Amino acid sequence: MIGRGTRLLAGALIVACLALVGPSAPKGALFARSLPVEAVRDIVWNRVMTWNICNPCDESDADRAAEIATYAPQVIGLQEACVRDVERIRDHLESRYGLVYHVEYGTVLRNWNRCGGVPWSPGAYGQAILAAAPMTDRVKVEYPDGGSEDRGYVAVTTMVGGRAVRVFNTHLAERRQEAVRAHQVDVLAEEVARYDRAIVLGDFNAVPDAPELTGIQALTVNADPRCRPSPAGTCEPTTDWQSRFDYVFLRGIVPLAHGVHPSPYSDHHLLHADLAPTA
Repeated sequence: MIGRGTRLLAGALIVACLALVGPSAPKGALFARSLPVEAVRDIVWNRVMTWNICNPCDESDADRAAEIATYAPQVIGLQEACVRDVERIRDHLESRYGLVYHVEYGTVLRNWNRCGGVPWSPGAYGQAILAAAPMTDRVKVEYPDGGSEDRGYVAVTTMVGGRAVRVFNTHLAERRQEAVRAHQVDVLAEEVARYDRAIVLGDFNAVPDAPELTGIQALTVNADPRCRPSPAGTCEPTTDWQSRFDYVFLRGIVPLAHGVHPSPYSDHHLLHADLAPTA
């Protein structure tokens, strides 16, 4: 029989081991965050989402996964995404919430400061698309001029609303680089125009009435019908500094509803749109 002193010693050792393992384990690896009561419990088909997850930010990929799982979109576009973070997010979504996603990457640079790794083999950084349905025909494009940092877009084909749709995910040049963004939009819009049905997700780093967005707005409709490039437009902010920089643009697809969801785990809010199914 094990004595009381032995049991106490064993318990103390377990607590000590957890204290040691916790910080060195992958972020959020020991405990899952509970979902809110109102969270959905399965993939919401015909729902798409865009989210700049913030980088470099010392946030838990388990918490990021819980934010996504709360709304469980069919298609997710992530910006400022490191491949290793996306891999962990996808693993958490499946193992903890039963949400299974395919993933395609649109990395545009390798950066040790942003994505870790080792100096001679840094992590890959850029965009990623997660989708509940398989994706094909991935194209990764780096803009000819990224501005102060390399930028680009990734595009895939997947099934949404029962039909094949081309999905784009982009991140445009930083603020105060309007001319650079205008050229980037020209590159993006030329490709979007090739498709009758397209979804364009991303962080455009520009407010709705910014002139550089004209090219993409002429081809698409905003999933938020109130968010128009006019004085009559009413746009919910999608950043902590109260600007609308994040969008879901639709071509040949009808929006039904949308939602903007502030998050403590990024300086950008999650933006989702529910789309009308196609007969």
